Amino acid sequence: MILFPAIDLKGGQCVRLIKGDMAQATVFNTDPADQAKQFAAAGADWLHLVDLDGAFAGKAVNAAAVEGILRAVEIPAQLGGGIREMSHIEAWLDKGIARVILGTVALKNPDLVKAACKRFPNQIAVGIDAKGGKVAVEGWAETSELSALDLGRRFEDAGVAAIIYTDIDRDGLLKGVNVTATAELAASLSIPVIASGGVSSIADIDALLDIQPQSQKRGGGIVGVISGRAIYDGRLDLKEALAKLKERA
Repeated sequence: MILFPAIDLKGGQCVRLIKGDMAQATVFNTDPADQAKQFAAAGADWLHLVDLDGAFAGKAVNAAAVEGILRAVEIPAQLGGGIREMSHIEAWLDKGIARVILGTVALKNPDLVKAACKRFPNQIAVGIDAKGGKVAVEGWAETSELSALDLGRRFEDAGVAAIIYTDIDRDGLLKGVNVTATAELAASLSIPVIASGGVSSIADIDALLDIQPQSQKRGGGIVGVISGRAIYDGRLDLKEALAKLKERA
């Protein structure tokens, strides 16, 4: 299982939100590239980047910050937020992003996701953000009537590298990751699932590792977890968590 430290970008700074509310942003580092270096130095194997402004604008807004991160570290990074066209996908992959995350377009233009998976094998992830069990899009500003599982099933044979499942109601609140919902989603799909939202301590990592075998019913299982605020607040020691993951592997 891979632990992805999160760098969420707003106004060129590294922030964390509460339940996706842009008005409730806490700045943790004014230099995202420096933050990326800190995560890499701690031993992180991947980074999880989100252009929060881009998610609302439908286009890249924090491109300079993302490019600065790519120049600063050599570890791979996945990026989401405002990526809505094939040209956006191609541009980011050309710049060095290892995996592009498609969220809003997964709901509104699934054919683009499928076409991107064919064109860029193993480099496309689908971001499924759930609010009250229903998929939310446009930077979580809109909630659909579709469930996370129903959306995931649309891409079963598309070649999606991973589904990043976020429980919005827990995001940024340090209430603990929604282990049950994440495991149920993973067990119902053949696509690997990455857990996100609410990670509060090493106990959440343990819980995901313990339920991982059950999540592999269809073959994908839980393969990763994203953490942001818990790492910044010091509630989750990144080095300790990475060591535990390697030990359990």
